[in-house]
Amino acid sequence: MEDTEELSPLRITPTVRALSSALRGKRGRVHGPGDGDRVLFPEPEKLWFKESSAKNLRNRDFLSPTTMLNTLYADGQVPPAVMSRVLSLHGSGILPVAGGEVMGEGLRVRVDRAAAFRAVLAGGATEYLKPSSQKQGCVVLNCPALHPKPNTPTPETLSLGQLRTILLADHMGALLRRQGFAVSYCPTLPEDSDIITFLRDFGIDWPTAPANWTNEEREEKVQEVLENSPYRERETERGRRTSGGGGGGGGRKAEEGENEGALRVNLKRVFQEEGLLGYDPSLGTCTVHRDSVSHLAQLDLSTADCTVAMVTALHVTSCQDEFRQQQIAMLWRASGATHTQRHLVCGPVKTPGSHLTAAQYLQLRRGQMKEASEMKYGDRVEGQTWDDIIKVMTSAMVRFELLSTVHTSPVTLDIQREGGVSTKGPRGGVFVMYNCARLHTLFDSYERGVEKGLYPEIPEGSQLDFSALKEEGEWLLLFNYLIPFSELLDQSGQALDCEGGGARVNIKTEQICKFLVSLSKDFSSYYNRVHVLGEPLPHLFNQMFCRLYLLRALRELYHSALDILNLPPIRQL
Repeated sequence: MEDTEELSPLRITPTVRALSSALRGKRGRVHGPGDGDRVLFPEPEKLWFKESSAKNLRNRDFLSPTTMLNTLYADGQVPPAVMSRVLSLHGSGILPVAGGEVMGEGLRVRVDRAAAFRAVLAGGATEYLKPSSQKQGCVVLNCPALHPKPNTPTPETLSLGQLRTILLADHMGALLRRQGFAVSYCPTLPEDSDIITFLRDFGIDWPTAPANWTNEEREEKVQEVLENSPYRERETERGRRTSGGGGGGGGRKAEEGENEGALRVNLKRVFQEEGLLGYDPSLGTCTVHRDSVSHLAQLDLSTADCTVAMVTALHVTSCQDEFRQQQIAMLWRASGATHTQRHLVCGPVKTPGSHLTAAQYLQLRRGQMKEASEMKYGDRVEGQTWDDIIKVMTSAMVRFELLSTVHTSPVTLDIQREGGVSTKGPRGGVFVMYNCARLHTLFDSYERGVEKGLYPEIPEGSQLDFSALKEEGEWLLLFNYLIPFSELLDQSGQALDCEGGGARVNIKTEQICKFLVSLSKDFSSYYNRVHVLGEPLPHLFNQMFCRLYLLRALRELYHSALDILNLPPIRQL
């Protein structure tokens, strides 16, 4: 049994729950001024806090604040039996406890760090780079910005806000696939179109079809179903409604005159009668145009191959297009589609003092990246290898600029050429890619040292003494990044699991970008401070190998997180 527990990946959340259970027992009592005690069941996540700052990690890893101890026990005095439970904590996925004490700020617990390093690193960090569990279901990521209106969009017609939705859809697809979902994208685009070439510059593999392909058969079927839909508004119904003299106004009457005989669907009835929450009450009645039918047929095509019972359509749209996309969602429902539909809405992208299309923005950033590379590396910046590097670095820069902000919030871009691009400061994607490349350079240097006979091959982890990892940056990298990453991935699909939610869904899509930037800051600080490849002296090899184990796991972590952003690692700069 002990071997099974030791092999279970260490997790933060189970550790916090176990600490909470040990501290409160079956229940906690609040001691007040009245006669008797009030019995409470404190929430586990409020009993303990995981520390993350370098300052606090010098003397504790978890803290139960004094305010909480005063809530649980008279005068905040932790009974010896309770303290014994906390200090003897063990179990599957629980970080080993080395010690604890009550101080002014509360009950401090310190993890057995050597044991934690050994558990995570000795057998390889693979289990820490994937979600703790796999989900089931099919998710269709629908990107309204890419639908013909009536023509297929081009990079020159694509706005920055629409580009943000496309990159977000691509990012969500990778996140959900990692979760275990089957993912497809909508719409299918012509394979020889300029927009497909543009998307490939970002590493996006969007579904395509031959240029002569049509979806007319499905479009005709959608049109027919809507014409026979119980939600179709007949001429007599429209006449009764307009003759009542209410609220349509001259503009509404003119529209109805223009669309005399057109197919119209009462969308308000759809979401009211089917009990769908979160839709705009002003949706009302909608005239069905050709591009709407095309949109619905594309959605039908994207869900046709879903073989699982649970299918969710996630419409990734800009706030400017949200109302229109709600109309499309209700039209799809009126056409008989019963799939769950959620809306991931993006805030606007602002460029003060200027207006750029997506194509102009990419061209600007690519030029800035090339100029910065030439300033740093000089004449080396030439040939296909450097063209590929600049392409990936530009994609990284753009992705981090547009995805590092909460998706509902606006993004303001600094598009001035004078701003330049730096690999030294923590400026998003470029900084992340640069630090990932530093790890590759480090291991290349080690391999060259092995070839020259300076260093032996890295031994098995079981032969190493991981207590040699004493530098505070080493624990910070393990405790704040390697161990929590799996739980970060777990969060990505949780919002889709919520039953009975409204039309909108809020997902922490910015977390991977922020995680990578924070990781890069702490890794850069550590790397600049610690000389990993030391003198080739036998008594120094154990510490060097322990550090290489840690940094190898960190390199795998970079690769795993960058893959979710569709960014290949740069191996040399």
